Amino acid sequence: MSQTSDSCLDTWMGREALAEAMIPVIGRLYRENNVVTSIHGRSLINKSTMNILKAHRFARRMSKEELRLEETAPLLDALTKLDLGAAAIDIARLTEKYRAEANGASLDEFLRGELAEVVGRRGGDNRTSTDVVLYGFGRIGRLLARLLIEKAGGGHGLRLRAIVVRRGSDNDLAKRASLLRRDSVHGSFEGTIKVDLGNDTITANGVQIQVIYSDNPATVDYAAYGIHDALVVDNTGRWRDAEGLSQHLQSKGVSRVLLTAPGKGDLKNIVHGINHGSIADSDAIVSAASCTTNAITPVLKAINDRYGVVHGHVETVHSFTNDQNLIDNFHKGDRRGRSAALNMVITETGAAKAVAKALPELLGKLTGSSIRVPTPDVSLAILNLSLENGTSKDEVNDYLREMSLHSELRKQIDYIDSPEVVSTDFVGSRRAGIVDGLATISNEKNLVLYVWYDNEFGYSCQVVRVMEEMAGVNPPSFPDKDAASILEAAGLPVEV
Repeated sequence: MSQTSDSCLDTWMGREALAEAMIPVIGRLYRENNVVTSIHGRSLINKSTMNILKAHRFARRMSKEELRLEETAPLLDALTKLDLGAAAIDIARLTEKYRAEANGASLDEFLRGELAEVVGRRGGDNRTSTDVVLYGFGRIGRLLARLLIEKAGGGHGLRLRAIVVRRGSDNDLAKRASLLRRDSVHGSFEGTIKVDLGNDTITANGVQIQVIYSDNPATVDYAAYGIHDALVVDNTGRWRDAEGLSQHLQSKGVSRVLLTAPGKGDLKNIVHGINHGSIADSDAIVSAASCTTNAITPVLKAINDRYGVVHGHVETVHSFTNDQNLIDNFHKGDRRGRSAALNMVITETGAAKAVAKALPELLGKLTGSSIRVPTPDVSLAILNLSLENGTSKDEVNDYLREMSLHSELRKQIDYIDSPEVVSTDFVGSRRAGIVDGLATISNEKNLVLYVWYDNEFGYSCQVVRVMEEMAGVNPPSFPDKDAASILEAAGLPVEV
């Protein structure tokens, strides 16, 4: 029997009340315990009542049923009573695990067992803080700043200390702050921003950022600003090899460098979730590869592990970038001199070959090309693959959906099967790539997958994950259940 309009409204208002009550609980866990709560990887920190409700509704896409606030609200309250130390806790996955494995235990008993590593540690955090410098403050640099400010917490982990730019005008500082405050694609900055012209600083949500003007990466004295052993993130793309990027290491106060572009030569190209474990303490310079490489490599690994990839072609439909011209003008690259706002532009991409740097088993198996299109953000990769082992559309979609939910690649792979989604729906996605299940084509050993990706924000999230890995500042994550056992319980292949 369907609900009356009055009962529907009463139900909604009850859910609103539960979500409102969760906000201070989420905040206290974050401020007092250094606990970051999320729903299937989507942070709940500083979210509104409506965003919390939407996050619960979103869980329906992941686990086929809506996450009930009647379950998560008491779980959050129970967490506050455990005196937790620093941790990242996915309350959706924790709720699912409690349903499946409690075996009659009370919620408190279950949580004490599951979170034993951090129970009673009262905000204890073994992580040391790492100073971060953003060298360049363009599209990626500003998004990295937003993410680092969002994750500032109590000052542990990654600490954004400075940005380095070339002075563009007399009112440069005000313009830099304005670009951080307002973004035509990603919206307004969530918080407050203050500018100190006398000291060349921007303070955003309490994070003071020194603005340093320089055009020489080898001559900046970071130590003079109290910055030591810093991780410099080069967002300029000006230098791509070890020789050029090593200039940063000549500056006082710098210990490591991360490039936000594909690296050349022997530089390690890291795709988090795939080969981040290969980062060694001795690696002074590392590349975070490209947005497209980050988007497709996790999906390709999942498919290769289960079905085997014989060969394939990657076609990217990519939003235009700042490198292109708004109107026709000279450009050193082929075709890129034509107006980005008016044309689809065929161009090359090294992403297919770059996959092998992170996933050597695909060396020589992929080709790739790209079409730049007149959209400012969000791109689409079309993977046309020949497989060793055949599959059906339903089987491969079920497998990828479970990988997005339960596997070690859940931070990288997302999955959606809505018939109405378009590119703008993926602006702000924190996953490296989103498989569009309804677009999947499978004919036994021939498979075509469509993978959306926010080539700006999704990539920036991957860069931050690499930064955390380089700095060794990842907090313990819960629940930590073996991915293979979850897939096996779901009746899916476990060769992951």
